[in-house]
Amino acid sequence: MLAMTAPAAPRRIRLTDVGPRDGLQNESQPVSTGDKIAFINALSLSGVAEIEVSSFVSRKWIPQLGDAAEVFAAIERLPGVVYSALVPNMKGMDAALACGVKKIAVFTAASETFNQRNTNASIAESIARFEPVVQTARNSSVQIRAYISCAVACPYEGPIAPSAVAQVARRLLDLGVDELDLGDTIGVAAPGDIDALYDSIEPLVPAAQTTLHLHDTRGTALACVLRAIERGVVSFDTSAGGLGGCPYAPGAAGNAATEDIVYCLERMGFDTGVRLERLIDAGLIIERALGRRLPGRVFQAETSSRCNPAS
Repeated sequence: MLAMTAPAAPRRIRLTDVGPRDGLQNESQPVSTGDKIAFINALSLSGVAEIEVSSFVSRKWIPQLGDAAEVFAAIERLPGVVYSALVPNMKGMDAALACGVKKIAVFTAASETFNQRNTNASIAESIARFEPVVQTARNSSVQIRAYISCAVACPYEGPIAPSAVAQVARRLLDLGVDELDLGDTIGVAAPGDIDALYDSIEPLVPAAQTTLHLHDTRGTALACVLRAIERGVVSFDTSAGGLGGCPYAPGAAGNAATEDIVYCLERMGFDTGVRLERLIDAGLIIERALGRRLPGRVFQAETSSRCNPAS
């Protein structure tokens, strides 16, 4: 195993805060459009490289994100910050383009069962569905991220073979996506799983050209981040305050908390570009909107002396 030491010159780690999309989509309590806008604007000021703002999906399927167009129209877009959106089909792609979105995400899985439950389609069918989305994005100079859910395990099928992830990754790369985002959707990964995953992926694409999306269900997300950095990964999805979950993965806890990752990596000598105090401010906005404490450890430690909105 490589020794994890602070780099001689700070090495930049790129963080995408997915709280406004992946975090809020699992919340049953409606969050107002105004609160989402305030949350995203505060995240912008924190210095995260990218914010996944919302998803252009049907209000019928995810009512919480039905105001994507209104949110995109009102947020303050700061230079240097990427504002991305999830799109499931051409209807969503057209809506994203109308809102001036410059980066979109499509999604499939390495598990057939999960993909059927999530998209009502097989893996092959889901990839075929977003072929025109990818082509339209390329023609419009819009960046394309492709999520591969259940990259380690599936709530229905159990452990997923790394070779299955690689097969899906190859299809997506052949399609022309710019970025692969590998998701430990139910938060089962330990560092050894990260090794197995990247042993399978690296013949196709360098680790530095992937993003790792971790959930902290079993408290191992930070250990996996550190192991992934040893493998050359420099891009991670995180969520303010540890907000999140997955509506199609029962029991899955929130994403790796942005504050936890920033605190640890900055103390180790890495450069995230994120100001922790500004990040805490953003977390407080959404915590007050939800009326309950967020689970992130650093967030709780930094706000322990402040008023608890759930009390």
